[in-house]
Amino acid sequence: MVWNVSYWSKVVRRILYVIFILLGLYIGIKLSVFYMPFLVAFIISLIIEPAIKFIMKKTNLSRRASSIIIFIIVSLLILGTLTWLIITIFSEASSLLQGINDYFDKAYMQFDNLISSFNFDKIHLSDEILEIVQSSTGEILQTVSNWLKNTLTSLINLVTSIPSIAICIGITVIALYFICVDKIYILDQVEHHLPKVWVKKIGIHLKDLIQTLGGYLKAEVTLVFISFIISLIGLYILQFVGFNVKYPLLMALAIGFVDALPILGSGTFMIPWAIICAINGDINLGIAIIVLLIIMSIVRQILEPKLVSKNIGVHPIFTLIAMYTGFKLIGIIGLLVGPIVLIIFKNIFANLIDKGVFKTIFDRK
Repeated sequence: MVWNVSYWSKVVRRILYVIFILLGLYIGIKLSVFYMPFLVAFIISLIIEPAIKFIMKKTNLSRRASSIIIFIIVSLLILGTLTWLIITIFSEASSLLQGINDYFDKAYMQFDNLISSFNFDKIHLSDEILEIVQSSTGEILQTVSNWLKNTLTSLINLVTSIPSIAICIGITVIALYFICVDKIYILDQVEHHLPKVWVKKIGIHLKDLIQTLGGYLKAEVTLVFISFIISLIGLYILQFVGFNVKYPLLMALAIGFVDALPILGSGTFMIPWAIICAINGDINLGIAIIVLLIIMSIVRQILEPKLVSKNIGVHPIFTLIAMYTGFKLIGIIGLLVGPIVLIIFKNIFANLIDKGVFKTIFDRK
């Protein structure tokens, strides 16, 4: 057997190239989490950049003056919204946490009554099996109850950690100001300290990444935000007219979170909620929730083609795998992070994927 040194050296180089990129992505993700306030400030700066350019064009003001105007408006909106969210979330989460046992006791009683009213003689189920079903239901409800308690407790702890939140918000606001006002200077400094080859390659990848991932995230965030606002306004209206909607903000946040998950949607949360309301005897609220879901779906169907100009090219099965992997690695937030990381991988390794990963690495050409 002849050992082809040239061929295997090429294979090793290609494998090392992939490993270094994966390692770089891993370090980049870790740094993004560590420097989250600056990342958030950067993302917000990208969102408000068109507004800054619009002010510059219409008023002939300098970039600095236009940036300060938009910065003040955005900062007031962010701080006002965060203050309202913190107060409302703390109030609703505390109230729900206090009465959570009553809700699950009531759910267990409803299920027990349903089992008692069903004629199991027709399907010949033994008493032992019925006991197993009832005990399993109790364990499931207890598990859900404990999970919900832990989630609400974590949410309250997060909301009440005012010093940490205040520091992060303060750093984000200050970073946003400097990024908006001194954007050109910051870009010049980055370009000055990096090799030209790096700047060129990073620029190409960043441009492609912003076009694919940035465009996709912008569209999805817009759609989720619209769904959240419609559900929030709708639930507050239902509460105002007398429906038994006790936690509109928490429910709207849950709807928005589920709506943000690829493959799934707001109906994954709202349909079971409507069914539970109907089982508990509140049929009107169940119907109202379904009507709200229909309104949200219609608005999404109208806006989605305009906001999402093209498909990201990731099959749902791979998106599902990414969601599951993210969930197993970092918990519930991984359901959101997994597909985003998948899109980043697809963008960076686009040529490798198109040609065939193993074919490209082990090809003799």
